[in-house]
Amino acid sequence: MKGRCWTELHRPLRAVPALEAALADFNDAHARDKSLYLTWLAHAYLDAGEIEQSATVITKAMDLSSGIGSVRPQQRANEFLLRLQPHRAIAPVAELLDRAAM
Repeated sequence: MKGRCWTELHRPLRAVPALEAALADFNDAHARDKSLYLTWLAHAYLDAGEIEQSATVITKAMDLSSGIGSVRPQQRANEFLLRLQPHRAIAPVAELLDRAAM
């Protein structure tokens, strides 16, 4: 929860370590919760200017949430993709945005 709050406050230097610590305790069997926390981590990385890392994290969140019944992780991922649009010139971002458009 702490990492989510720091992310919402746009304090990535505090959010990233807290979220990474929380995610270390999640396994992929908790796909919904893990994918949601990954979306906050992606936002924190983007706020920190780590664009490629944010694209990597959101890709993992999207992959993890693809087979679950909850739509919330996918909605958060789609909202995040809008934030990535201005960075389309970066190859990993362009690949992700093209993949998501499929």
